[in-house]
Amino acid sequence: MKVSKLARLALLIALVAAATLALRIPMPATEGYINLGDALIIAGALLSGGRVGGLAGGLGSALADLYGGYTHWAPFTLVIKGCEGLLIGWLGTRPGADRAWVLRAGIAAAGMVWMVLGYLVVEFYLYGPGPALLSLWGNTLQGAASLVCGLPLAAALQRRLKPLGAPPSKTA
Repeated sequence: MKVSKLARLALLIALVAAATLALRIPMPATEGYINLGDALIIAGALLSGGRVGGLAGGLGSALADLYGGYTHWAPFTLVIKGCEGLLIGWLGTRPGADRAWVLRAGIAAAGMVWMVLGYLVVEFYLYGPGPALLSLWGNTLQGAASLVCGLPLAAALQRRLKPLGAPPSKTA
């Protein structure tokens, strides 16, 4: 992995963790919380691809769980958010996907559906059907808010960031 890609990965891991910890709305039914870390996963995965999106989503979100006192969720979050970033990044960097933001919105929405279903399955297993279904609205709200924030962020950053591996620009 090139140094520039490694630096982007480290920065994205930190940003996902920070966004996850910055705004936490508790969901008492499952002892989880609503956050905006997924917005950074969406933006990072769409801009950097599946490998970086998956690592940043999984590691950044799991670190936030560890630092935020939700240690029991960290292994589940690592897998759910890692697969979310991998899915969004892999589909979002397919040929033609970068030109059609409607397609990218659908790809990001698929990632949010994965996240909601992943947590639903884990919550069902850990807490039973009642609490799992109660938390469904919160996870869906988190996914929707992350789409609203993450897609415009990705669009704005795409105009500003140079692609990884691009030759340096010449300054006169």
